[in-house]
Amino acid sequence: MLEAIVVAWLLLFFGDFLSTFVYHIPEHVFGSLHLRTHHSWKKDFRHYAILTLNLQVLLDGILGALPYLIMAVMLWSFSPIGVISGLLLGQFHVWWRHVSILGWQTPNIVNIVCQFLFITTPERHWLHHHKTNLGFGDIFTFFEQPAQVWLRWLRLVRVRLRYINFGF
Repeated sequence: MLEAIVVAWLLLFFGDFLSTFVYHIPEHVFGSLHLRTHHSWKKDFRHYAILTLNLQVLLDGILGALPYLIMAVMLWSFSPIGVISGLLLGQFHVWWRHVSILGWQTPNIVNIVCQFLFITTPERHWLHHHKTNLGFGDIFTFFEQPAQVWLRWLRLVRVRLRYINFGF
């Protein structure tokens, strides 16, 4: 039982870390797929995320989930139950963190527990939808500070690459 809990936590921790630092933030700096499909002000989230079969939306979701799936493969031999539990908890969190559009208000006691455990609430994630430079870390809020550093550094790299490519 303890092994399953540890494996589930490891899957969520490293999946969130890799998704945030290898996909999500670089996509905000260098890409457009994530911004177009997930942050566009034109999106009615209930419809595009749940009901649509838009291939770009599906691709963005798959790319964001890929680190969790890689971790699932790596951790499977330690605890299949832990892996399945971690993936289910991760998927539940995806759904939960996007309920703000439905008018959801996280109960105060749940907010307190989430703050104590460094878990992103729907309200915190919604802040990221409105201010795309804030609130990185899909599941864990403790990735937000290092994510800000990574975001600034990648932006400097982007500027430097443009400088090199255009010969300024």
